[in-house]
Amino acid sequence: MRFKALFFFTVGFLLCGTVVKAQDPNLANQYFMDGEYEKAAALYGQLSEQDEDNEYFFNRHIESLLNLEKYEEGEKVLKKRLKKSPEDVMLYVAYGNFYERQEKLDEANLQYDKAIAKMSGDYASVTRLAQTFVNTSKFDLAVKAFERGSTLMKDPNRFAYNLGDLYQRKGETDKMITCYLNALAADPGKLAAIQTRLARFLSPSDYTQLQTQLYEKIQKEESPDFVELLAWSFVQRKDYKSAFRQYKALDQRLGENGQRLFKLAEEAADARDYDVAISAYDYIVTEKGSLNPFFFDSKQASMECRRRKITEGYAYTANDLQILETEYEGFLTQFGKGRQTSSIIIQLADLEAYYINNLPKAIALLEEMKVMPGLERYTLARTKINLADFYLISGDVWESTLLFSQVDKDFKEEQIGQEARFKNARLSYFNGDFQWAQAQFDILKASTSKLIANDALDLSVFIMDNLNLDTTSAAISLYSGAEMLVFQNRFEDAFAKLDTLRREFPEHSLQDDILYLEAQIYEKKRDYVKAAALYQEIVDKYPQEIRADNALFAMAQLYETRLNDLEKAQALYEKVFIDYSGSVFAVDARKRYRFLRGDKMQ
Repeated sequence: MRFKALFFFTVGFLLCGTVVKAQDPNLANQYFMDGEYEKAAALYGQLSEQDEDNEYFFNRHIESLLNLEKYEEGEKVLKKRLKKSPEDVMLYVAYGNFYERQEKLDEANLQYDKAIAKMSGDYASVTRLAQTFVNTSKFDLAVKAFERGSTLMKDPNRFAYNLGDLYQRKGETDKMITCYLNALAADPGKLAAIQTRLARFLSPSDYTQLQTQLYEKIQKEESPDFVELLAWSFVQRKDYKSAFRQYKALDQRLGENGQRLFKLAEEAADARDYDVAISAYDYIVTEKGSLNPFFFDSKQASMECRRRKITEGYAYTANDLQILETEYEGFLTQFGKGRQTSSIIIQLADLEAYYINNLPKAIALLEEMKVMPGLERYTLARTKINLADFYLISGDVWESTLLFSQVDKDFKEEQIGQEARFKNARLSYFNGDFQWAQAQFDILKASTSKLIANDALDLSVFIMDNLNLDTTSAAISLYSGAEMLVFQNRFEDAFAKLDTLRREFPEHSLQDDILYLEAQIYEKKRDYVKAAALYQEIVDKYPQEIRADNALFAMAQLYETRLNDLEKAQALYEKVFIDYSGSVFAVDARKRYRFLRGDKMQ
């Protein structure tokens, strides 16, 4: 019995001791968090003695002694541990921190330098020490660690990428660029990562330094990665012409299929640098041949860019349009009319309808295309929507609404179906069926398309403001009729109808809307100065009306894209998001303002 009792006592004692020992770290942490550093120091000291490999216990022990200002005791602990482990560089870091906390900076730096000097020449040891310095914002010491690591490993670019990150933190852009380029030389696989870093941290003026260093690198070693990065840098500065020159040289040197040039052409076209886009597309067509995978898309895109270059210009002539029409027709003669050339047929029909004013030819092109066998369903839907627009312009309302309804039915929950539904509702609005139109617009306010949702909201509010509060729909009927005339390009008839509206309803709240529609007519007529003046009149006379923010945003776009006064455009965009913060244009206005101001856009 005595033996049995002794056994249970011993086991119980051991278990109890185990529990106490297991609780010691938690208890020590609690003392430290509560500021009871005397108790924390005692426990961390015991824990550190029991587990000498645990840096956390050791550092907390030293930290507790520092907080108690027991400097002599702390130094004894450090020296004792260093005597046991003189090659443990993290002890020198702890020693340096110990001196730094006492504001003995020279002694601290001496210990930090010892840590770097004693560092092992392997990747893990170097990165661990350097990261320790980074974590305490000692970037210069981290640089020293990486540089010594490179020397020890006999690889000058082994830590170039890490050094680039450090110089970025230090704000030394030139050195950052140098290190990133060295990293790229050592590992071409880092190109995408380096592009991301440079795009994030370089200011517009810094790209000159990047290009200077790249030219120097290319002269010494003709690395394709440096050429690609140089071309990329030109794209970042919207210098597509220089980028084209570099990408073309790279394509020729590597014997590629033109993929880089195709992507560049797309970016240039989006930025409205049509000359470069056309040159890049034409290069693919002429140099790569008809068997190239980008041949056909390049041929079509080149045609589209030529059309946009002419039709978005200030002063195209009938001869310009005729030349473009001949190019389209020549393309279709060469490659035929079919599924593969469907986008070209749609573009030619647009050209005929909106610029050459040959509606019968536009309608004939799309009617023929509508019955083509094997036409992709979305292409067929786009064909029907465009054809419906052309019928509406020509005055055939019934055929127009029939086509819109077909697309709406076939694509009920998709964006192209919502577009057709919106246009059908707008057609009802043109024809004076305001209640049905408003019901449709209210549904479309939740459209996944921001453009459709905004337009639907505008028209819904417009109908509500000008119909529900009136005893008659005569005024809004005149206005909606004028809008249909504008859509049909019957501008003089539209002006006449608006004059009638002014004369018969001089006190009606539609006065700002009349000016707005007249401004849009002048935009279509390419009289941008007159259009801007009318928009300004709305802002001056009717700042509280619903067209004020529309007019302000439209005027800003005119000054940016047509009148070439970017300073004025920037000021107008700023006014939109400050004075009309609730406007649907506020977010886009802020983006354009920041872009024109030169902010870096993510």
